[in-house]
Amino acid sequence: MSLTPELLLHGYSIGIFPMAEHRNDPELFWVDPKFRGVVPLDGFHLSRSLARRIRNCGFSVTINRDFDGVVGGCADRSETWINAELRDLYQKIHRSGHAHSLEVWDGDVLAGGVYGVTLGAAFFGESMFSRRKDASKIALAYLVDRLRETGFQLFDTQFLTAHLATLGAIEIPRAQYRLALEDAIDASADFTAVLDQSPEGVIQRITQTS
Repeated sequence: MSLTPELLLHGYSIGIFPMAEHRNDPELFWVDPKFRGVVPLDGFHLSRSLARRIRNCGFSVTINRDFDGVVGGCADRSETWINAELRDLYQKIHRSGHAHSLEVWDGDVLAGGVYGVTLGAAFFGESMFSRRKDASKIALAYLVDRLRETGFQLFDTQFLTAHLATLGAIEIPRAQYRLALEDAIDASADFTAVLDQSPEGVIQRITQTS
């Protein structure tokens, strides 16, 4: 199928999302998991070791500075569901304000990051990557803090992985997910709001609420 940005966003709004079998497959298909991965925004697990890593890593964190670089980093692996059409669609909805990235920098090098789609107060996490130790975990911690602080209600990770489970992600049934999705889409949030992104500020806010 061929998707428009409008149809892509409509799919997210009703609880489905597109994937390709691999990067060179021109075909896309909709996915509607029976159980959905989510990160409860008050349940992120910040371990002592990850907190130390955030304090001491020397990385800097930005939002929407290199959206294409983050999507490219996520697609740069032997097996990926991100084909050329999806990359183009994400770029278009990024330009319209419905897709965002969070970048982790080691100096001038993009060390890791995460990106996703937003509708109302719902954030649909698409993918993350890491080129330095713990960069994707750090990206996720900063992302959870940003979503909490800017009014988001739902952090959808699509699937539950062992990696995400160690950070507090859970699975919920499809019906429960759709109820949460309806509530979140009817609310409002501002991903780009200015925040204190100092390591100590992020750690303090997460540990106070998790």
